[in-house]
Formats: sequence, C-alpha cells, structure tokens
Amino acid sequence: MRLSTLPHRLPPTAGRLLPDAGGPGHVLKAADRLERFSGADKLLELTQRMVQAVPLGRARDGLHGRWLGHPVHPLLVQIPLGSWLSAAVLDAVPGHRRAARILIATGLLAAAPAAASGWVDWAELNRRQMRVGIVHAGANLTGVALYVTSMTARLRGHEISGRMYGWAGLGVVGIGGALGGHLAYRLAAGANHAEAVPQLVEPGWHYVADLSDLPLGRPTRRDLDGVAVVAVRRPDDRVHVLAEHCSHLAGPLSEGTLEDGCLRCPWHGSTFRLTDGWNVTGPATAPQPAFDTRITDGRVEARLRT
Repeated sequence: MRLSTLPHRLPPTAGRLLPDAGGPGHVLKAADRLERFSGADKLLELTQRMVQAVPLGRARDGLHGRWLGHPVHPLLVQIPLGSWLSAAVLDAVPGHRRAARILIATGLLAAAPAAASGWVDWAELNRRQMRVGIVHAGANLTGVALYVTSMTARLRGHEISGRMYGWAGLGVVGIGGALGGHLAYRLAAGANHAEAVPQLVEPGWHYVADLSDLPLGRPTRRDLDGVAVVAVRRPDDRVHVLAEHCSHLAGPLSEGTLEDGCLRCPWHGSTFRLTDGWNVTGPATAPQPAFDTRITDGRVEARLRT
C-alpha cells in the first residue's frame, strides 16, 4: 500500500496521549521560548570569544570529532551518564557502597573531556542553538556539582545524604540530556547539513554553467538539478564543484575564500578540499559532497561523485 493512500485520521486515543492536540506541548513551548530569549546574548558572545581564544591547536578539531566523522561529544557523555545511572541503581541496593563510589568517581573524571568537547562545539553554533546550549551546559555543571557534593558526603560517612545528592544529580543531568536532545534533533546542532544532497541529485551529468560565465579563481553559486552548488574555475580551466551549503551549519560556501586548494566557509571557518570535498579543518566533521566535472563544447557539466 502506498503511503499516500493511508488514512490520516488519528486514533481515538490520540487526544488522551498528546498534551495539546492543537499545538506543541509545554516542554517544547518552554524550549522554544528559550531559543528566542535574547537577554543574555552579550554574555553568550563573551563566553564564545573566551572559548575560541583557548589555544587548543589541532586538539580543537579532535574535540569537534573531525577524526570520527561526526561530533565526539555524544560519545564522550555516555561514560559519565552510564556511570552515574549505574551508581543510582546500586544506591538502591544494600551492600554496594564501594562500587557506587567508584562509579561516581569514574563519572566525574569522564565529565571533563565530555564538557571540553561540548564547549568547543557550542562556540561554533548559531545564536538560537547557543541559547539552548548554555542552559544545557549549566544543567550539566549543576549535576557535576551535586555529584561532587555526593562524593564528599559519602567520604565523610554521610551515606544517606550522599545518595540523595547523587539521585538529585542524576535528575539534573537528565534535564541537561533532554536539552542536548533538543539541540541535536530539533535544532540540528552537530548534524550533517549536506547529507541530503546525494538524495536530491539524479544520477548522470548535469549542466552547471558555460565555462566563459565562470570567473577565474572565485567561488560562484550555481544550480545543478535544482540543488545549489559552488563552482570554482582554476587558471588552467579545470572546474571544481562542491555542494553549496556547508556540512557544519549550511553556510554559503560561494561566499567563502580560496586557500591552498581549499574553500573556507565564511561562517565558522571550516575548510574543504576542492578536489574531493574533504574537510581539512573543522568545525565541520563531515566532508562536502563533491562532483566530477567535464567540459563539453564550452559547457561545464557535473555529476555527483560516488
């Protein structure tokens, strides 16, 4: 059965399952208000400059996850979250004090690299994403503080209060995790913004432009089969074609600059090799879709490289 023939009516129970059948639920409304709140934007800009000024060198790309092909932050947060969740379970079972302490300590140690990767990613987001991200970070920092308090109480022999602080910490980092999910799935922070290009371009060769219409050494936006691309004509009349929208946050590469055989995004500085679209430097973690090109009777044609 084709999808278009399926009924579009909601089941009778839908009204009881959905918080508000006429619009988004309360949680989503709160997150949307947070996205639009501009009262702390100056503080965000200051914090952003401070994070970007940290002399991390090549380690910055490593923290972004360029080596992994997608952000490394979601991977790193699994360790503290898993450790703290396990500790919470053991706290509910008698006779596991030592194991719970080890798990909490493991989570605290693992929280540092997870936070570092999150901050370098946050500093390269757009404004709406940054507003949600700073609250996400604040919740996680509060959770870490609660776990430090929990560990301190346990070491001083206050086991019951230590457990209470631990459970409170888990609840707070859970809220932080929900905001992280909103960032990733609602606001597409860290997503590959060029992923759809191979799905949109039909196989085969497509007209891009007449060679004479492409300026030498300057990125130029063109349309290929309804998909925006950027074309660069070299002095030897070779033409390189990449997808127009940067894989990091969809920045317009046709407004970027050429540097050592690469194209630098004007928004956040990611560089992509013209020959194959490889992301040479971050914050982009995914390469740019690249096209094979040919020139026929003065017409530049391209096809998606597979």
